[in-house]
Amino acid sequence: MAKTDMARLRAGLALREARMLLARAFRNAGMETPALDARLLVQEATGVSHTALIANAEMPLGEEEAARLEEYARRRLAREPVSRILGRREFFGRTFEITPDVLDPRPETELLVEAALLLRPSLESRAENAPVACDLGAGSGAIIVSLLAEWRALKGLAVDISSAALGVTRRNAARHGVDCRLLCVRGSWLDAVGGPVDLLLANPPYIPEADMNGLQREVREHDPRLALAGGVDGLKAYRAIARRARAVLRPGGWLLVEVGAGQAEPVRALLAAAGLLADEGVLPSILPDLAGMERVVALKRNN
Repeated sequence: MAKTDMARLRAGLALREARMLLARAFRNAGMETPALDARLLVQEATGVSHTALIANAEMPLGEEEAARLEEYARRRLAREPVSRILGRREFFGRTFEITPDVLDPRPETELLVEAALLLRPSLESRAENAPVACDLGAGSGAIIVSLLAEWRALKGLAVDISSAALGVTRRNAARHGVDCRLLCVRGSWLDAVGGPVDLLLANPPYIPEADMNGLQREVREHDPRLALAGGVDGLKAYRAIARRARAVLRPGGWLLVEVGAGQAEPVRALLAAAGLLADEGVLPSILPDLAGMERVVALKRNN
């Protein structure tokens, strides 16, 4: 915030005025959701709920609250995402801890979970025991933990090359009561998986190297590079997954992967060349997100 604005953000300022002050500063800085960012930061600094914030709009900021809010505002204006400031992200109706060691899960990635749940009837009908799902590059665990929380008969495996990231996965699994059904393994993609599994899921790094510097500052500076950079053409991780996907999947098992803009058909072709096939009668091989972008590729091992 400008020095004059910072001077106004002081103890005794009404919560309503603090929200307006922050929202104006964020709007002037070109933030996409200035009012929402301001509300969330005021709530975090004061510890009040959204409802209480409305009902007590004239309540004054205390000294410590004003200091916290000032620090949050400085960080947001330095383009640190609100979720990073809060240390948590809402995903598929649940709250997940995030740290600098993991990717901040995006709403569009919820499509992976939705698509996986559509496969539940077919996978449960084929499995002699509880189906097993494996999340490659699990990070915060948002995908696999959400899936386990929704699908009580499922068992899970979370794979990540970062031990710090797996620590976050474990804590989120415990938070949502699914840790007893989740095994966390450190490794690179499918090199750490012996199989067989019924469902492979991944939101791998898919940003081409040439596009990395053009990412939003919030992403470029605060998401781990390891979780973003997909090699020269953005497809490096998909090639690594394709090498062993068919061998790890049980016959009738599925692979679901998130892809970036313009990558759905190249990734589908890459995985098809590795022996995975479409089954449009069960699930479309390419699924669009709510914005209409081709977001998830879904293929299976038939035999």
